[in-house]
Amino acid sequence: MEERPWKNENWFVSLYNYAEEILKNSKAPKKVLIHDTTLRDGEQQPEITFGKEDKIKLAILLDEAGVDRIEAGMPVVSKEDKEALKELTKLGLNADIFAFARCLKRDVDLALECDVPGIVMELPSSAHIIKTAYKWDLDKAIERAAEAVRYAKEHGLYVTFFTIDATRAEWEFFEKVLKTVENDMDSLTLADTFGACSPFAIMELVRKVKETIDVPIEIHAHNDLGMATANSLAAVYAGAEVVHVTVNGIGERCGNTPLEEIVLALKLFLNVDTNVKLDKLFDLSRAVESRSGVPVPPQKAVVGKNAFRVESGIIAEWWYNVKDNYPLEMFPYRWDLVGRSEPEIVLGKKSGKATIEHMLEDIGIKEYNDEVVLKILDDVKERSLLKKGPLSKKEFIEIVDKYL
Repeated sequence: MEERPWKNENWFVSLYNYAEEILKNSKAPKKVLIHDTTLRDGEQQPEITFGKEDKIKLAILLDEAGVDRIEAGMPVVSKEDKEALKELTKLGLNADIFAFARCLKRDVDLALECDVPGIVMELPSSAHIIKTAYKWDLDKAIERAAEAVRYAKEHGLYVTFFTIDATRAEWEFFEKVLKTVENDMDSLTLADTFGACSPFAIMELVRKVKETIDVPIEIHAHNDLGMATANSLAAVYAGAEVVHVTVNGIGERCGNTPLEEIVLALKLFLNVDTNVKLDKLFDLSRAVESRSGVPVPPQKAVVGKNAFRVESGIIAEWWYNVKDNYPLEMFPYRWDLVGRSEPEIVLGKKSGKATIEHMLEDIGIKEYNDEVVLKILDDVKERSLLKKGPLSKKEFIEIVDKYL
């Protein structure tokens, strides 16, 4: 097979992703860093509580999967978080451990006590949220942020300045915040805190910020309108160098950019590399599902149960026709690329003749006629309707035994 960015032995996506008109406007770096915040922002999802052991176990798996940074908690939140951060810094992981903090010196001190190399320092960056939600004086908010960021930098921390509500911020005020803190931050995180931005607007914001200050840009997207992955992709297209993610997209309200989606999209759509090992994604997803207690939706991209399952008779027949020689006619990427098992054909109401014929052969029955196949198919559909779901192999054999 001729290797092309959009088609090779592992994936087959749209050639329009690599159209000249698209590529010539891209400011994407060749490689981006992945900043995982499953253990902090992911845990902010109601009903998720990670203890120290959970954080350590998941951090080790995240490290094995190749994320570049692990934002493991906020020391001020609990003794458990602080102890987990301390423990993680002693493990010698490849990933850098980051603490999350408010723009307060006492929060910085707590991070320093954890021996982390990096800190994410949050500040509300829209004037309206500072006045209405925080009820702070605007100038004092900026002054407080500048002092705390400078303090963290003076104490040797890598500082990413995290601008809450950046996508709804009034530009004049936002620019003032950026200019005030620019010389003391190592990077700037643009937070679409309320998922209130489109991918087109994200590209414009990244462009505008990069024209204003000279620091690496990070994107932290929320999924309130289902745009988190698209917005993160758009930000990288516009020049962002770091993407914030959570495994399975868990997080506050509607969640964050899912790790498993964005790393695949970056490579397949923009040919942008990360250090993440794609074949670790599925097992990592299941570990977070288990530890968080939050089930992965079956239709979830990349790691959902149904990502490589087919019931529809027409599509199942397509699969039987292509699976041996042209499997990527049916899927945008191979299942084993992301650590998944082979595609599964499901037996149910939407099944067709081809599915029945293949399943008969799978159980060792080679001789049958169309009349029998259609009777079995009708029975399968009827039982599936009664059950309101797919049938098992055992149930299929019970039906077959009535006719053969």
